[in-house]
Amino acid sequence: MAERPTARIQISSESGYHSPQLDVDIRLNTNESPFPPPPGFVEAVARAALTVDWNRYPDRSARHLRSALAQRYDVTPEQVFAANGSNEVLQSLLLAYGGEGRSVAVFEPTYAMYSQIARTTGTRLVKGRRAADFSLDSSSARQLVLEERPDVVILCSPNNPTGTPAANGLVVDLEKAVGSYGGLLVLDEAYGEFAPEGAAGLVSEDRCVVVSRTFSKTWAMAGARLGYLIAPTWCVAELEKVALPYHLDALKLEIGVLALGYVDAMRERVERLVAERERMATALDGLEVTTWPSAANFILLRPDSRPGREVWQDLVERSVLVRDFTTMPGLEECLRVTIGSRVENDMFLDALREVLR
Repeated sequence: MAERPTARIQISSESGYHSPQLDVDIRLNTNESPFPPPPGFVEAVARAALTVDWNRYPDRSARHLRSALAQRYDVTPEQVFAANGSNEVLQSLLLAYGGEGRSVAVFEPTYAMYSQIARTTGTRLVKGRRAADFSLDSSSARQLVLEERPDVVILCSPNNPTGTPAANGLVVDLEKAVGSYGGLLVLDEAYGEFAPEGAAGLVSEDRCVVVSRTFSKTWAMAGARLGYLIAPTWCVAELEKVALPYHLDALKLEIGVLALGYVDAMRERVERLVAERERMATALDGLEVTTWPSAANFILLRPDSRPGREVWQDLVERSVLVRDFTTMPGLEECLRVTIGSRVENDMFLDALREVLR
């Protein structure tokens, strides 16, 4: 038998990104929208599928989608990059600006995919730390950046999995810091629509800042896997060099454009989820759990009197699935619950009350 080849050490030592997909009644572990897209959108997608030239490659430049996104954000199509979810956006950024001999800075605890993408692209990881309340002090973050001079800095706002928004002045301070030596500031706003304001307006040709967003959350399109970046034209030009040819299929390109015709429906759903988030936060305040303020579509919590993993398992036994972060450094014993529909949230709260008793 031939000897098997071995993968790179950065790959063979990885366990991959895992979020359990269990057969439960209430699934509140992956920050999906609890509401499906509007019926009119689904019908429009079905009609679009009939017009796709399936035997032909899609538009490699994704011009129609990029133009529609450019109009929404008041930028040019050349300032828009689209990919298969915001994870591919982030991977493309590190393929272009990271790699061997380069580094990326993150502020933990934060989205675990940042460190995984860093390892798989061979980019050295620089870790900053958040405070006990998961806030990020502007002066300490700026000091880390100026001392380490990372090629890329990723700031998640609102931060996943804590829900913490960037403090006033933090983004501007980090942008000035990376600009002083030629770094790139990446603002991951996957949950940006749930927060009071975003940073897309900061993107310009003379700033080293880009903003990543996704259709998965607020547009109720997690199944479509579509994300995008608003960036200077010089950045987008580099990303196009590392993207695979025709990496966005023809139907996906149409779906993205169609979704942008339902902005009012998206905003209405966001408002409903924000209201539910506040109702959930109030209800959790009355239970034996510690919570933190969230500007996203989820709430991080830590049971006060029982191990978090036991609470997670007991919830699963009651057919309720939340995200287990109990072993993640900085989030010991913590669980994260996605904001679902009112019915789903009430079932979660009832199950949690029972478990905590």
